Amino acid sequence: MSEAPRILITGFGPFPGAPINPTMPLVQKLATLRRPAFAGVTRIPHIFDVTYATVDRELPELIARHRPNALLCFGLAARTPYIRIETRARNAVSMLWPDADGTPVRRGFIVPGADAQMFGPHTARLLQAARLTGVDVRASRDAGRYLCNYLSWRAIEAARAEGGPMFASFVHVPLTATDTTSRRMSADELADAGEAILLETIRLARTQRRHPALHRQETPVS
Repeated sequence: MSEAPRILITGFGPFPGAPINPTMPLVQKLATLRRPAFAGVTRIPHIFDVTYATVDRELPELIARHRPNALLCFGLAARTPYIRIETRARNAVSMLWPDADGTPVRRGFIVPGADAQMFGPHTARLLQAARLTGVDVRASRDAGRYLCNYLSWRAIEAARAEGGPMFASFVHVPLTATDTTSRRMSADELADAGEAILLETIRLARTQRRHPALHRQETPVS
């Protein structure tokens, strides 16, 4: 593999209750920004439909095709006014809400008998980098019980698999302001924080490629 890292950057499309998903323009912006720090870096943008089947089908395909060094996933937390850096994925799926295709959930867990899975210590670095932009960013231990948590779980699994990405991250973003008088986070503020998180992801990927034993994805914990 070349020295320059490959980063898979993902978001989600609209879903019931959220006809506008800010992760879509955010992913596109992060994939096309021109900065010296991005020179040689391969950024692979992808938007998932909000269905369990889509994640299960497309995430392995993307990893097999692009061989990313890191996964940087974004999702919408519409009721949270700040950015959340998720630190773990719960072994839980809500049986109350079908996915965007209306597919019902028939069990309340992802893997029988498994504990929660931690993303790893790199999340603290992402948190610090994002906070330096002045945007409200916080660590979170609860990615919910819907597609964001499900993708978080599958991303951690992929990072722990032989030949998979070196690490994965999931970032929940708020709805953004549609006018200058809103108290919501602006799209520019979100983009600034997203860029900082991406830049730190690139730095971590470069370091990890030189010292892979120091950064491998953590094993599950409760």
